[in-house]
Amino acid sequence: MGVTLLEIAVQDVAGAVTAAALGADRLELCAALAATGGLTPSGGLLDAVLAAVPPHVGVHVLVRPRAGSFVYSADELDVQARDVRAAVRAGAAGVVVGALSTVGAVDRDAVARLVDAADGREITFHRAIDTVPALQDALDQLVSLGIVRVLTSGGASRSIDGLDRLAATVAHGAGRLQVMAGGGVRPADIGALVDVGVDAVHLSASRHVAESGGPGGGSDGYTTTDPEVVAAAVAALGRRTAAT
Repeated sequence: MGVTLLEIAVQDVAGAVTAAALGADRLELCAALAATGGLTPSGGLLDAVLAAVPPHVGVHVLVRPRAGSFVYSADELDVQARDVRAAVRAGAAGVVVGALSTVGAVDRDAVARLVDAADGREITFHRAIDTVPALQDALDQLVSLGIVRVLTSGGASRSIDGLDRLAATVAHGAGRLQVMAGGGVRPADIGALVDVGVDAVHLSASRHVAESGGPGGGSDGYTTTDPEVVAAAVAALGRRTAAT
């Protein structure tokens, strides 16, 4: 079995720098993670993160225009294609996308358009896969479309509860599609996830910052990267942190 990589979902420059310094192999850059499951980050944030982290740490941009289902209108798909092209022009190592049809299958035409917009950069299909009932058919389609990896919790709210489907995903994608376990991952879960053969684990490693913005603030605070959780995840993978 090869080395299991660590991807940290980050939402700001400080979090990206922290995750990279502590040993993350890859970053997923997104916005509004706790509130929505993640949305497309701004171009300014992407530029700043790319300038701040070492080039060996791949920055992969989540492209998702809104919360809710993964069935998109023509206008929403057009925005995503534009965002993918913008991320590629900025220098992102890859993008994270997903689109489904109204019957819960992979939307081949939509995904093919996003693959084309990525112009050869790595593409991860995100947790939209966790809502697809016909898993093997979906995985075969993703392979045929040129998707490099799939991010999945094994269909559960937390990936530690989706081990059986994760194992099936690994088995079906072997040699064709990387499988990255993500969804409510805690450092204590990582050993069990590695044992089913995933290529990478993905977590937000976040902490809540309670900070009121008043009537127009929209919430009681925000989440940001917690260095202790990142370090614990690195340790769970059996590595020393790069910062020590």
